[in-house]
Amino acid sequence: MLQEASVVGLVKIIGCILLIYYGVKILSRLFAPFLFRYVSKKAEEKFGGQFNNQRTEPQRKEGEITIDKIPQQKQSNKDVGDYVDYEEID
Repeated sequence: MLQEASVVGLVKIIGCILLIYYGVKILSRLFAPFLFRYVSKKAEEKFGGQFNNQRTEPQRKEGEITIDKIPQQKQSNKDVGDYVDYEEID
């Protein structure tokens, strides 16, 4: 049995699509701030927890000198090449 498309059915479908579209648009404007606030709060908790686990620096007196890292000695490579002294010719 063949069914024919009617204008009334087409209008109902277009109306439903528009109703759903605008409904989602309005609801997203209402709930988006709550969603963004929730996501940013979770991200802050996640990233904030990483910094709390690090060790804290002890309080230092004014003028006290401490060395945190001893720099490595630079080793020169003697096999780089020969130095050529040259003069500029006019």
